[in-house]
Amino acid sequence: MSLVADLKSLEPSQRSAIWASYLGWTLDAFDYFLLVFMLSAIAKEFGTDVKTVIYAVTLTLVARPIGAFCFGWLAERFGRRPVLMVDIILFSALEFGSAFAPSLFSLLVLRFLFGIAMGGEWGLGASLVMEWIPPRLRGPVSGLLQSGYPSGYFVASLVYFLLFDAIGWRGMFMVGVAPALLVLLIRIHVKESPAFEASLKRPRANPIAEIFRHWKIALYMIVLMAAFNAFSHGTQDLYPTFLQQQHHFDTHLTGTLTAIMNVGAIVGGIGFGIWSERIGRKRAIIIASALALPILPLWAFTSTPLLLGLGAFLMQVAVQGAWGIIPVHLNELSPSAVRALFPGFAYQLGNLLMSRNGVFQAQIAESHGNNYALALALFGGVTAVIIVLWTAIGPERRHANFVESEPTPA
Repeated sequence: MSLVADLKSLEPSQRSAIWASYLGWTLDAFDYFLLVFMLSAIAKEFGTDVKTVIYAVTLTLVARPIGAFCFGWLAERFGRRPVLMVDIILFSALEFGSAFAPSLFSLLVLRFLFGIAMGGEWGLGASLVMEWIPPRLRGPVSGLLQSGYPSGYFVASLVYFLLFDAIGWRGMFMVGVAPALLVLLIRIHVKESPAFEASLKRPRANPIAEIFRHWKIALYMIVLMAAFNAFSHGTQDLYPTFLQQQHHFDTHLTGTLTAIMNVGAIVGGIGFGIWSERIGRKRAIIIASALALPILPLWAFTSTPLLLGLGAFLMQVAVQGAWGIIPVHLNELSPSAVRALFPGFAYQLGNLLMSRNGVFQAQIAESHGNNYALALALFGGVTAVIIVLWTAIGPERRHANFVESEPTPA
């Protein structure tokens, strides 16, 4: 069957699970990326510099493993669907609360708490949708799901373009309460994962024991995700600051180029996700990551808006092309008994290892006369090579059975 025919053959509950998971990650990323557009404005209001404010991004990344473990553990006990709804409400409320931070310290605390809630969403949404769909659709749906991340960045860039000059950074955080409406869709249309319902008939596994029992694959996934998070955050988080500080672009041009970047990311994520069904997960990741290397000079070191826009588009085709395989790849590698917890926890521990990524890049840039191009290129190039090599030596379990318990590669 063709991809279109396969998608049309899905039951309404399966399509609802796909859209709910995609929108959940989109809106989670939207709330996260609103902050990266406002680093300079927040620094100005609180009388500090961008390097200090960027600790808000770092704290969000540090907190995400806590959320991945706590919400993942709850999902193994109570189901993916109800825990996902609670998680979305929580991160939306904390985003809204950030608008009322009276000091930089209170904002940092709120962003740490937001990180806990954000850390729970990816693992819950990915396991819910991957456990619902036929194995032959995992690659395409994985690309769609992970494209929620640049979709959220794209929406944040549009909101920044349209509203920032009028409502300021506090108003932008207030807009971030919108994801809470997604809970209505999940409550009405999404059913519980069949894999979770099947697990209720088996003895309940101890999540911590399962992690230690499969420590080799856990370690492999954590290192992989550390490299992946340096790859994405290293090419995305400081990109608006790069345009503002190094090229002195205004709100509208910064928003436009960032939106173009994220269109490329969506194209790459979906395209390579689909392709991974034909060539395999590992090969798709390796090809996408390697493509970033020849694009680096165009992306980081040109100066006109046209060339910068082209470079941004192509770079994120590569970066998110590799990322588009991650939801399915991690879920297929994970133990069946703790799939709601294991992939998300490994993902967010990788995030933790790279949580000072933005601080390091800002320090590199400032020590070289605000040369953000150098900092971005260093992280993009080095991490692309690491991902290619680490992926090549790792395992693959394409089309693994998610309902029955299967052995996980050591």
